[in-house]
Amino acid sequence: GVGMGMTAPVSITAFPAEDGSFQQKVKVSLRIPSQFQDSPPCPTDESIKIEERQGMTIYSTQFGGYAKEADYVSYAAKLKAALGSDAAYHKDSYLCNGYDPPMKPYGRRNEVWFVKE
Repeated sequence: GVGMGMTAPVSITAFPAEDGSFQQKVKVSLRIPSQFQDSPPCPTDESIKIEERQGMTIYSTQFGGYAKEADYVSYAAKLKAALGSDAAYHKDSYLCNGYDPPMKPYGRRNEVWFVKE
């Protein structure tokens, strides 16, 4: 019954197909604001789960604009190429992050994260 407002980033876990496109399965994650983290409200919708994300080290790239799936796929491919074959990171998924509300037209920030193994 308490509104928490929008948090940033909105994080989408992408599970890439062989060609790099998103599979149908994606997971959207929202950060619970600090004042609710000790005792988060119980979701009333069974499809919503509360999970604790452990600390992680990431490889990241940033880009602007209104991000679409094709943008995340493209920047993930660029990050993969920049890292080369020696970097150890989880290949089965990566995180697509947006930091801005939909009504912000300029100066938008988006990131692709590969989680280091």
